[in-house]
Amino acid sequence: MSQTEFEPAKVSVPGLWNAVGGTDWAPALKEYQKHLLAIRQLATPTVRNYMNDLSTFMNFLADGGCLDEITSPDRRQLRSYLAWLASRRYAKASISRKLTALRTFFGWMQETGRVESNETDMVSAPKQPRMLPYVVSESEIERFLDVPDTSTTLGLRDRAILELIYASGVRVSEARSMDVADVGLKARECRVFGKGSKQRIVLLGGSAAKWLTEYITHSRLKLATRRSGDAMFLNNLGGRLSERGIQSIVKKHALAAGLDAMFHTHNLRHSFATHLLNGGADLRVVQDLLGHESPSTTQVYTHVSAEQARKVYLDAHPGAGRRRDAQRRKSRDAL
Repeated sequence: MSQTEFEPAKVSVPGLWNAVGGTDWAPALKEYQKHLLAIRQLATPTVRNYMNDLSTFMNFLADGGCLDEITSPDRRQLRSYLAWLASRRYAKASISRKLTALRTFFGWMQETGRVESNETDMVSAPKQPRMLPYVVSESEIERFLDVPDTSTTLGLRDRAILELIYASGVRVSEARSMDVADVGLKARECRVFGKGSKQRIVLLGGSAAKWLTEYITHSRLKLATRRSGDAMFLNNLGGRLSERGIQSIVKKHALAAGLDAMFHTHNLRHSFATHLLNGGADLRVVQDLLGHESPSTTQVYTHVSAEQARKVYLDAHPGAGRRRDAQRRKSRDAL
């Protein structure tokens, strides 16, 4: 089985192909990978994640000597798989994701007539606590945005990147793939290609438009080489800045601004959404700007806003408890 046959240049998951090589699973998984890429038009990193999750299940089957023929797992086998994952200390979120990958795969297997039944919906994923996204305050964001030294070529580039992500809420992959032609500075909007290569328009504020203009006019001209093409954000060699490069830029300036060490690129997106809702934006508008398929995905930010409102109330209202307790301690200390 050649690597060309499995298109590893697009999706390289050696653990999967090593596990299923020579079995009936291999051609089925090959077709499924093509289905995700060509029919569902999922992004390559998303397809890689799906196939990696299926790789875990295939290794589970290999451990039990059950890779000889294609069969859909029954509830007993699925429960054994979940227990197997838990015994290897997989996080609950990871187990849920891997079960979702199985449901999608065996749903496709049943639709295409490769298996007769599909019991993956009959097993529940482990319950996990709902984690609210980490969001920083507006004043912390201002401090963070002011960190890059805009008198330097790379500092000006960094400021433009930070302003863009916070102003528009784009994902790091969307910022990375952005071309110069995708940015309309006069209209203050950008065209981005999100998950599944779906196109949407995001908006820019005055500050982001200003710094992007400065970057394009000055820094990008200095960084650009023959290899730059139409890429918007360039590295110091003139190539398109990678996702990891953007993540490193955000992390470096977040630490310099005194933000929590856990702050990363996606927290700018979280902060964008939460600050919009705090300002009175409609949930559906925020959903469209973020490129979320379902409103339930965006709904988490309303919980963040409610938590922040509660904190402000407890800290500020004289009858709420915290402020009154603080006043009592202050009076007691004065005696």
